[in-house]
Amino acid sequence: MPIVRSSDAVTHEIHGARFVSYAGPRTGSEQLCAWRGEIPAGTRAPAHTVSHEEIFHLLVGELLVTLDGTTERVRAGDTAIVRAGSTFAVENPTGHTALSWVTSVIGLTARLADGSRIAPPWAN
Repeated sequence: MPIVRSSDAVTHEIHGARFVSYAGPRTGSEQLCAWRGEIPAGTRAPAHTVSHEEIFHLLVGELLVTLDGTTERVRAGDTAIVRAGSTFAVENPTGHTALSWVTSVIGLTARLADGSRIAPPWAN
């Protein structure tokens, strides 16, 4: 049984946030990937359109989540289901870092408004 120790997680930083990857091809997962997102106070991540469904669960804090043009305040314990093809953005308007847990499928990519694609290293 593959166990990923917290000390073995891989950290990536992009768009002002930190992503700590636990499950993915590098750690033995064949279908799913999962990571913790750390969204610092004042961070506004760019809107991006996802290629596959993503489950975004807020562990700590409060965020403004925009999904296909509709913005909602999300608090610890809330979950956003981001369907494939949806445009998604998060903003942390508070004075504290928010922590999220995200699960998706291996191969997830995102397209930014300028048309550029991101293949998150933690999801591939």
